[in-house]
This record gives sequence, C-alpha cells and structure tokens, in this order.
Amino acid sequence: MGSIEDNKIIVIRGGGDLATGVAAKFYRAGFRVLILEITKPTAIRRAVALSEAVYDGTATVENITCHRVSDMSEAEECWNNGVVPLIVEPDGTQGDGSPVQHNRTVPLCLIDAIVAKRNTGTSRDMADITIALGPGFTAGVDVDAVIETNRGNNLGRIILDGQAEPNTGKPGEIAGESIRRVVRAPIAGTVSHIKQIGDIVKQGESLLTITAAQVTQGDSSSAQHKRTVPLCSGVEVTAPISGLLRGLIRNGSHVTQNMKIADIDPRTDIDWRKISDKANRIGEATHKIFLTLSE
Repeated sequence: MGSIEDNKIIVIRGGGDLATGVAAKFYRAGFRVLILEITKPTAIRRAVALSEAVYDGTATVENITCHRVSDMSEAEECWNNGVVPLIVEPDGTQGDGSPVQHNRTVPLCLIDAIVAKRNTGTSRDMADITIALGPGFTAGVDVDAVIETNRGNNLGRIILDGQAEPNTGKPGEIAGESIRRVVRAPIAGTVSHIKQIGDIVKQGESLLTITAAQVTQGDSSSAQHKRTVPLCSGVEVTAPISGLLRGLIRNGSHVTQNMKIADIDPRTDIDWRKISDKANRIGEATHKIFLTLSE
C-alpha cells in the first residue's frame, strides 16, 4: 500500500450527489481529490453535484468549489488553491485512458462512485486502494472494498468479501414514499423546465415538458418529397406527489423513455443545498475503510 504522506491523490470516478458526498469527506480530511466525469453527466440532484462543473466550468457545494480542468498541471494548480479539479474523460475511456494514468501518477486511492449498478471498467490495478459504491462489483476481485448504497439498515456497510445488495430497481423509502417520489420520462425527447430545484410542488402540478425528437417523413428516394415533422408538440410531466423538488435534470437535456428526470422529497423542511444524509453516510464509510486499508 502507498503512504498517505507521500501521495495524497484520491481519484473519484463520477461527480453526482453520492460521489460529491465522498469527495467532500476526503477534501475536508486534507486529501487532493480529483473527479473524473463523462462529457454529458445526467445528475438529478444538481444542486449537490460537483459534476455540474462539466457544463458551467465551476460548481460549489457546501463551500467546496470544483473547477473543470484539461490536464494534471491545471489540477495541481487547483489543489494549491484549495479547489477540487474535474477532468472530463472521453466517453468509454477505461483504465489506462485516464489522465492520471497518462501522467504516470498512480493515485493512492481510486473510488468508483458512478453508481451505474455495474462495473464500467474499474480494476484493482488502477490504484493502491480501490473502492466502489453499490452493486456490480465484487470486493476482493474487482476492487478492494465495496460500500452498500441501498437505503435501509445496511446503508454504508463495508464489504471486503462479496458484493453489495443487488439493484432492486425500487428507490429507497423516504417519509413513506418510494417509487412515486422518482419522476421518469414518459417519452424520449428534450426537456424544458417549468419548475426549478428547491420549489415546493403539489401533486399533479406541471414540472417540465418533453418535446419529442423530430423525424423525417416521405419518399427516401426523393428529397423534395421529404418533410420533417415533430412527433408531438410537448408532453407535460406532472408531480406524482407533493413535496420539495430536490432533483431535476438539466434544462435542455435529451432524455430517453423511462429515464429518471426528477426527484421529489415529501419532506418540505430539508435543505436541498446540503449533501444528503445518505451521501454523507456513504462518504464516512468510504473514508473509514480507506484509512483501514492504508495501515
């Protein structure tokens, strides 16, 4: 294992809300955190997701600022200024394609926080210590440790042999609500906001519209007979329950049918700008097992 004193680089794959909870824990513990993201992340809880720096160049969550950078030299500058750097990986890049590997810097720890419910390319040889969040990984084979992400009594459980609970496809229960609190796209198309993150909404109230992609109709052999028509003028998506709109996919996003696009919390008194209790618990567990494996 590497020495914490000699190498304090923690690489986190993914910058969504759970990844941001992990990043915050390591950042506050004095580590050099580097986030790797895809070109078009689709975080729902954008107010607490450092992945928003991909689009805006910068993002701040609980006084932790993240900047999008292009290489490791810019990342070094961020660390010197107390900022978390984020580098965009070409979509599909795995393993030796990461900026860290290209610069011959093996991080002390690599954390797969993509939460894709499957392993998209993380392996134990990518860092001295490797940790993954959620199902799709086998501790002791794919990574050194796995952290349970399913809500319930086992949330944050550290697994050193075996796998996390399988994906149930059912969101964790909050204040008696589970499936209904997650909003999914009824059709594929482009999102236009009506409400914003932080709004209190009532059941049945419109949250956004989705305009379907356009298609070309007519004789494919004759360009003059072709015409482009919209599949529909826009489908309104309404709130399935009343509560606080704490998650909403980015305006203008192109979504697929049944894709998660919003998240309503039935508790209206929570601070939607704060990292969630779930993300904090996972961050604590990840940091704890990291320290144990570093000994």
